[in-house]
Amino acid sequence: MNSERPDTRQHILDCGQLLVASKGFVGVGLSEILSSAGVPKGSFYHYFASKEVFGCALLETYFDSYMARLDGLFARPGLTAGQRMELYFQRWIETQFSEDYAERCLIVKLAAEVSDLSEAMRTIMMKGTERILGRLTECISEGVAEGSIKSALAPADCATWLYEAWLGASLLTKLRRDRSVFDAALKHTQNLLGLKQG
Repeated sequence: MNSERPDTRQHILDCGQLLVASKGFVGVGLSEILSSAGVPKGSFYHYFASKEVFGCALLETYFDSYMARLDGLFARPGLTAGQRMELYFQRWIETQFSEDYAERCLIVKLAAEVSDLSEAMRTIMMKGTERILGRLTECISEGVAEGSIKSALAPADCATWLYEAWLGASLLTKLRRDRSVFDAALKHTQNLLGLKQG
């Protein structure tokens, strides 16, 4: 009789995400994942053929969750597209300073580390960022159409510039350990989108 809970795979992924978001992918050993999840090695290999396969599943789950949160944020009633974009980046700041590692951006944490180690994981990260850029582009296009966003850049170019700028800001913030880079990034974002600054 199998006494494992039906969500064992997801439980391993959830525990693994907390560890990887804190220590990086290479810095977390299999034994640490097993200990955190409270499962035997056999359970891990039942669901994941290798640590790389686990990493791929972790990233796919992360991006699905990220997109669900993004869609929920953008679906808030009573907001213009410009306000939704501003809220997205304000939320970005909150999550990067959150003590809950489940909130932290795995792209910021893993892009440089994993891209040279695993082509499969790099590909998943690339496709995931393309999904995010697509959704940001849609929101910017909506804002331009309704007049809440005024940018000289085409929506896709604007979304790409902003996303890349915020990834860079996140890395610099890790070095400075204060909000100064994010505060500057938010002002530049407001200027680029033609938003009124509070």
